Amino acid sequence: MGAHTGSEGPRRGRAGKHRRSGQALVARRDHCAPQRTRRLSLPAPSPSALVGLAVLVLIAVGVVHLSGTGSAVPLQTASTPHDEAFEAASPERTTAAATGAAAPPPPSDPAAAATTDRPEIVVHVSGAVAAPGVVQLPGDARVDDALRAAGGATDEADLSVVNLARPLADGEQIHVPEPGEPPRDRAAAEPGSTGGAQESGSGAPIDLNTAGVAELEELPGVGPAIAQRIVEHREKNGSFTSVESLLEVSGIGPATLEEIRGRATV
Repeated sequence: MGAHTGSEGPRRGRAGKHRRSGQALVARRDHCAPQRTRRLSLPAPSPSALVGLAVLVLIAVGVVHLSGTGSAVPLQTASTPHDEAFEAASPERTTAAATGAAAPPPPSDPAAAATTDRPEIVVHVSGAVAAPGVVQLPGDARVDDALRAAGGATDEADLSVVNLARPLADGEQIHVPEPGEPPRDRAAAEPGSTGGAQESGSGAPIDLNTAGVAELEELPGVGPAIAQRIVEHREKNGSFTSVESLLEVSGIGPATLEEIRGRATV
């Protein structure tokens, strides 16, 4: 009995010792576990940190996308105010703009240009016309043009004694007579007519611009040949502007002109 008790004592002592060691180990594990858990856990990020992280990610994605696709705007396409001012002041652009603005005018009418180039003359129209006076006409105008410029002949005009087709000379006077009025611009007398000789013999001056060959022969020193030259000169060069213009006709010199001067007029 005593022996059983003595052997059981040591067994209990060892069991108690092991029990105390196990309790201490469990207590140590329970004490260390929260520390290990606290050491491994991370703090939760704040909302502002999340927003900043998202912005950085978007920027990184944008940079990668632009560098990969090459869609970035080239530097040479971007223009500055300095470049625009330089281009505007460039001589080539200025010349091109001036050339474009100064476009050549359309060609004018050749007929109108020819009319403008012709010299103009001034004549005096008197007598039986609607508006007597001084008119300005082209250099190749005829008597008919002068009458039209003066408003046309009136109903009382005697146009049978007026040569409407005669070329005009600058500074001359055209008189349109009425019936029965002694004409200033007389028609040429018929060949062999005595009326012209009697009229010339009466002392009336002969108009060098309207007289015919037969009438011009009545002038002193003028025969058929010279009279014909006077008519041809008048038809070719226009009316005589003065009696002295007869010196331009072949065969008429200063002496003959002095004889004709008192018998002729223009």
